Amino acid sequence: MGVVRQLRQISADDTGIDIGFRADVRAGLSQRQKAIPARWFYDATGSALFEDITALPEYYPTRSETDLLTRHAADMAAAIGAGRAVVELGSGSSTKTPLLLQAIAPAAYVPVDISGDFLRASADALAARFPGLPIYPVEADFTQAVDLPREIGALPKLGFFPGSTIGNMVARTAVDLLRGWRATLGDGSLLLIGVDRIKDVAVLTRAYDDPAGVTAAFNLNLLERINRELGGTIPVENFTHRAVWDDTHARIEMHLVAACDMDFTVDGRGYAMAKGETIHSENSHKYGPRDANLLLRAGGWTPVRTWDDVDPAFALILAQATEFRSAP
Repeated sequence: MGVVRQLRQISADDTGIDIGFRADVRAGLSQRQKAIPARWFYDATGSALFEDITALPEYYPTRSETDLLTRHAADMAAAIGAGRAVVELGSGSSTKTPLLLQAIAPAAYVPVDISGDFLRASADALAARFPGLPIYPVEADFTQAVDLPREIGALPKLGFFPGSTIGNMVARTAVDLLRGWRATLGDGSLLLIGVDRIKDVAVLTRAYDDPAGVTAAFNLNLLERINRELGGTIPVENFTHRAVWDDTHARIEMHLVAACDMDFTVDGRGYAMAKGETIHSENSHKYGPRDANLLLRAGGWTPVRTWDDVDPAFALILAQATEFRSAP
């Protein structure tokens, strides 16, 4: 059946610029600690660079998750059951998706991604590989409310949230996201989510600051995107990439560091940065087993199975939608 139709749920202004992107950049550059949400990494260039990152020897999450999906496919299929609509959050190029689709025989597949170009390419590739599978791509920011295609309304659903992307969010935002998708996927739904574990700091740092500089290019592309889409004059050559472990919050932080004092404009507004000042561009939180289970429960999901990779530590957790109960 292939790609049935594509839904677009991105709000753009008259110039075609995502309204949320403009608002987040304006707000983020105006803060004392400048910060821009990590979801804006993923324009076409950023998405391609991230695919390059996943192939790096230092970047273990993709290998670990792929290994788990391969080794435990039969076990996952038995736990999930056939006939569900798979809704993938932040699908990107969907490199791991075929392993899941082959294992569980879904009734439909709904990739949700903010990058329309990558979404279309990956949906077309999966349609060629699974010609009998209805595919309904949705171009949307999965951190916001998403309307699922009406064609899957009556189907039981499996949310697929791979890559430890949940780690990009602080706990409060992660719980809100999980609760929102609990409501969207509905009663009887399941969630298969990737979670990165706490591990040796040197391993973590190499994964986010590789010797080849691919992650640095990915980080710096955020500034290039701001210049391209918002008419910015940011001197990108005057920024460097930094990845550091924050033990207090159990996370890797990525920053864009000003190498000198500078002034620039974005979207007609002026900004100044001093040497050493940073733009906080990403968090990547790591979770121990109890922490991850607590996060899921707070978000309306009850963990039922966990598949762990030991070295380096990474997990796929299957959770079921917690039944909503009325207050007594």
